[in-house]
Amino acid sequence: MVREQIEARGVRDPAVLAAMRAAPRHEFVEEALWPQAYEDHPVPIGHGQTISQPYIVALMSETLEVDPGMRILEIGTGSGYQAAILALMGAEVFTVERVPQLYEAAANRLHRLGFETVHVKFDDGTLGWPEYAPYDRIIVTAGGPKVPVPLVEQLADPGLLIIPVGSTKRSQRLVIIRKQGGRISKREKGGVMFVDLIGAHGWQG
Repeated sequence: MVREQIEARGVRDPAVLAAMRAAPRHEFVEEALWPQAYEDHPVPIGHGQTISQPYIVALMSETLEVDPGMRILEIGTGSGYQAAILALMGAEVFTVERVPQLYEAAANRLHRLGFETVHVKFDDGTLGWPEYAPYDRIIVTAGGPKVPVPLVEQLADPGLLIIPVGSTKRSQRLVIIRKQGGRISKREKGGVMFVDLIGAHGWQG
């Protein structure tokens, strides 16, 4: 998977590649879907949600520019796989999930697999997790119509935020926001297709 789907497409960060090799991706999907776990596409995890394509997980992880010891906020826990990758890269991860069944399953799974630096919360992710702000990095794994203001407010200075944004559902551009010296800059990095970001500062459920 790492050699053919990730390295072959240009991901070079050694920490990302090592984390992708170390994480047992099949543990984050139902046993019936284990044969698909390492294939080059998203895999359903129930409740209209998916575990993202391996390449997209690697691309977003590399784009985050993670250093060990960073505090990272993730919006959209899903299966917990992206949080696990960031934890394996040395980060402390605070991740928020709005679907109660996914929240419970991910929290149990991450605990069972020994990811003690991942903290999971059930809430509206578009509000962030203000109790532990600011965050060195913020990653949103669902697509919204705009960048939620609370997330920008909870981003450290310097800090980096990645979010899929699009004016229509299931079609977005990957937006990268950098906060530095009190200034905010924004750039885009290619088209993506994520599940909907639902919440007070996203799509209305």
